Amino acid sequence: MGEYELKKSTDGQFMFNLKASNGQIILTSERYTTKASAENGIESVRTNSPHDDRYDRLASSNGKPYFVLKALNGQVIGRSELYESAAGRDNGIESVKANGPGSPVRDKT
Repeated sequence: MGEYELKKSTDGQFMFNLKASNGQIILTSERYTTKASAENGIESVRTNSPHDDRYDRLASSNGKPYFVLKALNGQVIGRSELYESAAGRDNGIESVKANGPGSPVRDKT
């Protein structure tokens, strides 16, 4: 099982990464002004990550595939890294679906 790593960014805001069981970051959150908001973001990933229709499959300006996870209201919750292939991106989505709902939080704030 993976884990959420909750931390403070260099600008003093809060953010989290969802990591797979191998420690690789599979989703990075937006930045939040309060810790409580970041914790709500984690709950939003837990709620939304199982639903395939909440993922936008995109390509960067240099053509590398990535995805964003959105809440039901369309707000972006988190983004993936850039992948070398669409298959890699799709594997990343499956990993978020598997790890998102039940992973524990490691608070590094």
